[in-house]
Amino acid sequence: MQQGPRPNFRGRNPNFRREQQQEHRTNRMIRVPEVRLVGDNVEPGVYSTEEALRMAQDQQLDLVEISPNAAPPVCRIIDYNKFLYEKKKKEKEMKANAHKSEVKEIRFTPNTDDHDFDFKAKHAEKFLKEGNKVKTYVQFKGRAIMFKERGELILLKFAERLAEVGALEGMPLMEGKRMIAIFAPKSSKKAAKPPKEPKEGGERPERPERPERPERDQAQQQPQQPPVRRPIEIKYATPPPKPNVDNNNSGN
Repeated sequence: MQQGPRPNFRGRNPNFRREQQQEHRTNRMIRVPEVRLVGDNVEPGVYSTEEALRMAQDQQLDLVEISPNAAPPVCRIIDYNKFLYEKKKKEKEMKANAHKSEVKEIRFTPNTDDHDFDFKAKHAEKFLKEGNKVKTYVQFKGRAIMFKERGELILLKFAERLAEVGALEGMPLMEGKRMIAIFAPKSSKKAAKPPKEPKEGGERPERPERPERPERDQAQQQPQQPPVRRPIEIKYATPPPKPNVDNNNSGN
């Protein structure tokens, strides 16, 4: 049996493809008898869809369905293109501010010299300050596996170097021919909280300030003079005898 040509369904609803591309239904895409309008440029309430469309046309804006699952659906009269632009701009800003933590790897050998150690320590500090984890390991090759203690000393020295910006999650462990240690960034210190203001009902009366003592302050400011020495007075327990005047007169 010969089949006839397939019916062309594209002519039934020309807005079908557009509805799939748009995130919200707008204007004539809204096919419900009534809607609830919200926003600053209209009086909130329930309106017929035709009346809401007429109000949007009068303001040269779009009728946009915000909450299609509500009864009746919630709509706003806005500029739909401007609404999409601001929404994408906010999503872009949020995506830029969101930081994805990564694990950075740093490799050592048992014979790593001091210059190479300092160079890798600076990179690790940068990674930790950016909020990333740092996975450090000492690679042992051949007979170098005999010097496990040397690798542990390197990792512990590395942990001491990064103590201000990173914390060691655990002691170094052997995994095959690698001794591994993982560092996590330290959380930034919380900002100091401002002092709490006293409650209105429970305020305590302020103590009166003590009056200053100008005399005492002036005395402290003036240079101290050396003490004046006074002659020492000698006091006797018994007074000395007085000279006898009568005996001298009788001799004459």
